[in-house]
Amino acid sequence: MARLPRGSGDNAARSKRPRAGEEGALAGGAAGVVVETALYPIDTIKTRLQAAQGGSKIQWKGLYAGLAGNIVGVLPASAIFVGVYEPAKRKLLEIFPENLSAIAHLTAGAIGGAASSLIRVPTEVVKQRMQMSQFKTAPDAVRRIVAKEGIKGLYAGYGSFLLRDLPFDAIQFCIYEQLRIGYRLTAKRELKDAENAIIGAFAGAITGALTTPLDVMKTRLMIQGQANQYRGFIDCAQTIMREEGAGAFLKGIEPRVLWIGIGGSIFFGVLEKTKSILAERNIRR
Repeated sequence: MARLPRGSGDNAARSKRPRAGEEGALAGGAAGVVVETALYPIDTIKTRLQAAQGGSKIQWKGLYAGLAGNIVGVLPASAIFVGVYEPAKRKLLEIFPENLSAIAHLTAGAIGGAASSLIRVPTEVVKQRMQMSQFKTAPDAVRRIVAKEGIKGLYAGYGSFLLRDLPFDAIQFCIYEQLRIGYRLTAKRELKDAENAIIGAFAGAITGALTTPLDVMKTRLMIQGQANQYRGFIDCAQTIMREEGAGAFLKGIEPRVLWIGIGGSIFFGVLEKTKSILAERNIRR
């Protein structure tokens, strides 16, 4: 791999920046909230398509069901993810040589995903059950889930969530970071806001498509409640294959790719812009 000029891109990330974790957390929280608010209806459609079995019809009402409660969870979850990812990335880039930077990005993405999962999973469980019209408000959803299923009900599908999101986070951020490195090498300059957004859209769309089968199983496990139709990740995969065929693993792929593609564009665009603004403010102090 060609070498970036010193002081730019990931080489700059190798330098010590004490406030980087705080900047990342603020930028990640802002980016996560913007994406969820703008694209929530597409996510709802995706969830309902994946949950549909046999000839069941898709409900088109209440596409914003659960948005407020979801934002309450997305804000800290996104902040934790980026707040952990950025310092982890910088530390790993100091350990790995430049030609292995992709490993640093993959690992940092997985670490960030694992750290934020404790908040992301309950948020996802409540969101998806509200998207399926099982509850009307987030507080009511939390109260009733805990009453009927215990605290573990809020972590339904936790294993499947990790199996989906750790590879998703690792692959998406790796693709994004590596494309930015390649683009900067070619252009011999830092990227503009629109260029970050386009690269983010591409990384999101590709990763969204690749992880759709895992997302289908995660959705089924999270929304089943006390029905216990599936006994776990493997049983879920076997049951879907037996009863619905291989095509069921790609349910919702169109809205998922659209949602994550557009979401990646917004998320990474807002993320880089916010990080830039915060960095400039810190320099002026």
